[in-house]
Amino acid sequence: MMTANEIRDSYLKFFESKGHVIVPSAPIVVKDDPTLMFTNAGMNQWKDIILGTKDPHPCRRTDSQKCLRVSGKHNDLEEVGRDSALSHHTMFEMLGNWSFGDYFKEGAIDYAFEYLVNVLHLDPKDLYVTVFEGDPSENISRDDEAAKYWEKHFPKNHIVNGNKHDNFWEMGDTGPCGPCSEIHIDFRPKEEKKKVPGEQLVNKDHPQVIEIWNIVFMQFNRKADGSLEPLKMHVIDTGLGFERLVRLLQGKSSNYDTDIFTPIIEEIERLSGHKYNHTFPEGANGEGVNAEEKVDIAIRVVADHLRAVAFAIADGQLPSNAKAGYVIRRILRRAVRYAYTFLNQKEAFMYKLVPVLVAEMGSAYPELKTQQELIAKVMKQEENSFLRTLDRGISLLTVDMEELKAAGKKELEGEKAFRLFDTYGFPLDLTELICGENGFSVDENGFNEEMTKQKERARNAAAVENSDWVSVSEGEQEFVGYDTDACDAHILRYRKVTQKKNVFFEVVLDQTPFYGEMGGQVGDKGKFVFADETIDVVDTKRENNQSIHIIKKLPADITADLRAEVDIAKREGSACNHTATHLLDYALKQVLGEQTEQRGSYVDENVLRFDFNYFQKVSPEQIRQVERIVNKMIREDLPLDEHRDTPIEEAKKLGAVALFGEKYGDKVRVVRFGPSAEFCGGIHVKSTGHIGFFKIIAESSIAAGIRRVEALTGEAAEEAIYAVEDTLDTIKGMFNNAKDLQKTIQKSIDENTGLKKQVEQFQAQVVQQMCDHLVAGANEMNGVKVVKAVVPFDANNAKDLVFKIRERLPERLVCAIGSNAHDKPMISVMFSDDMVKDRRLNAGQIVREAAKLIKGGGGGQPHYAQAGGKDLDGLNAAVEKVVELCDL
Repeated sequence: MMTANEIRDSYLKFFESKGHVIVPSAPIVVKDDPTLMFTNAGMNQWKDIILGTKDPHPCRRTDSQKCLRVSGKHNDLEEVGRDSALSHHTMFEMLGNWSFGDYFKEGAIDYAFEYLVNVLHLDPKDLYVTVFEGDPSENISRDDEAAKYWEKHFPKNHIVNGNKHDNFWEMGDTGPCGPCSEIHIDFRPKEEKKKVPGEQLVNKDHPQVIEIWNIVFMQFNRKADGSLEPLKMHVIDTGLGFERLVRLLQGKSSNYDTDIFTPIIEEIERLSGHKYNHTFPEGANGEGVNAEEKVDIAIRVVADHLRAVAFAIADGQLPSNAKAGYVIRRILRRAVRYAYTFLNQKEAFMYKLVPVLVAEMGSAYPELKTQQELIAKVMKQEENSFLRTLDRGISLLTVDMEELKAAGKKELEGEKAFRLFDTYGFPLDLTELICGENGFSVDENGFNEEMTKQKERARNAAAVENSDWVSVSEGEQEFVGYDTDACDAHILRYRKVTQKKNVFFEVVLDQTPFYGEMGGQVGDKGKFVFADETIDVVDTKRENNQSIHIIKKLPADITADLRAEVDIAKREGSACNHTATHLLDYALKQVLGEQTEQRGSYVDENVLRFDFNYFQKVSPEQIRQVERIVNKMIREDLPLDEHRDTPIEEAKKLGAVALFGEKYGDKVRVVRFGPSAEFCGGIHVKSTGHIGFFKIIAESSIAAGIRRVEALTGEAAEEAIYAVEDTLDTIKGMFNNAKDLQKTIQKSIDENTGLKKQVEQFQAQVVQQMCDHLVAGANEMNGVKVVKAVVPFDANNAKDLVFKIRERLPERLVCAIGSNAHDKPMISVMFSDDMVKDRRLNAGQIVREAAKLIKGGGGGQPHYAQAGGKDLDGLNAAVEKVVELCDL
């Protein structure tokens, strides 16, 4: 029996023998495509080529692509571990082979048949294929061409027509698309096959008649208005589901029984003490499952979600509260909840599974090995963070469900679901999951209404609406910005962009010196100079490997000649800071170790920000050492040694560092300054001497295992030094221009400490004297000693006072002290233990009610509480209110 790793290798080697170049998987996190957060299909990384904006020459490629489907149109999250076939996953591998302008339908069909039947020895009698039946509404006819080629290999009853949902593939609302052919396999028992022909069960959700391969014939591009236009060249995009294929070849009843998952499941069993029983849910959604089945579902969810979270972190996406980071946090929290509820894991658990995942998949995906420590640390921190609120959140949700049950209701209010989300970090799907397990639904519309209200309250930006591109002339863009900051150009195409009430235009030129924002470096600004007008370029973005220029108005003549001129001052500032990040990266490796890698950056003309992996605070001595290395390289005036269009393997031989999580093509640009060499497409200085001077101004932690350095260069760094000198001069003036400022300040600190101790001693005496006075004058009401007063104490001294009074009067005590230091009213309430136990007094509740009289609030324990307010005039009444509420 072939192992999963052997099956993956067999696929890649087969297509390599057919002239395909094996390429590494693209990152699971998408950084350079505004339409996607995650790679959800094998073709995502080839979008630029499919659109014809990059490397349009004919070529063949193959790889095993890691994918994530957890949101939007392609969403398998709710099915994970619960679907009757146990074949849905969040993170999965897609084996793919592509042809860009090379072979098309016939070649793709022949290769697929040869691999499945001749290499893997699947029985063609068990295989069925689908072809697109057509769609009159879009004037697309049946894919008779694909059907004709399939007829070379299968009888007509094994070729099934498929509808648009199943057999017309689209990456999203816009972008490349086309008809497709799916390959399905029927692995039912022979007796079942005799009863019902396999073609009747294709795409009918039968757990033993499943799709394993999809071959997409890319012919169209879906525009924003919904219309289709032909692509510039035909593309073959195939996706063979790796997990399903392994399941078939290993003869297993579910994906989780293959060696992709069994090592992880065995480790979950060992760590949790729960046995995996290989049970199947009774229904497609897992309703009515028993305790044993719930444990199995939890184990499958943990095993699946572990992979999704680990690969996302390895590719640079840390859990957070926004966008892609929120999705990863949501997946992790979903797994934590399953482990908590059904596997009894009350402490961080998933991070302990990272070593077995790395052992099983690290050879195919080396980024798991290199990032193992970071993955585990981030997971552990996230788990601990969520576990601190999970118990409280589940308790509140349990109370809510008990109230629903008592009222005979079946739906949780959207407002309550939103409270769990907003306060305790419960995603809606997690609340729905827990409610569903207990027979309740959730008012999703009500939840969304609350979410909309919150977004409106905190809205920072309006949605952006883009129109379709308007073509002015044919051609592709050439970037000349490495060699010049100005050139003659023409507009190729443009589109209108509306944000709130503001209207902008995005423009593509035939050639441009403008650098589009990428790799952390901001885009260029500048101007378009026409014969009769000048238009400012307010920003430059990067899309489909092109510079997109942002302007506020279109020229009078869209076809006119123009001069594209970059703002030189801003570019030079940005270039200095960008080159400095390369030097900083090199210096950090020298000081902290070669394992230190970049995790992100931001570079503009004013400042640079550099994120990197490191597991402790960088010491001041290390910071100074880094600065010395960088400034030495600046003084050496190292020249830019640039290698453009270098084959990636050759670039690696040059010692160039590939930046973490970035996607690279077959050829790259290498930027070297002395010993620093990196893959980079950004704008740099001609030599390091242009930077002038480098100064780190801040170092901090931004996430588990991730540090951030902020720094200045050149004139900005000089000004920072001058500001420090000015501050020192001011401080010297405060100490009569002392010659030894450090010694003088230390003397002042020591004197202040001594005086502070004297003040504290005096205050303690005053508190003690006040205690003696109040105890001596205590009133008695129905056998209870009542101490009440308003004193000129601050909060700390007032607290000391009531505790001292309690020591003197340990039984049957009611104490209410108002304090008014610094014109800030405060109430301190103290009860003896017997008053709490016998009279059921609660200081926290009483002080909150009394605090209304000083326009404030507070709380505390049953025996002691404090409250602050704003209205000093109500302080006496508040003290009296405390005694009144005790009902003596």
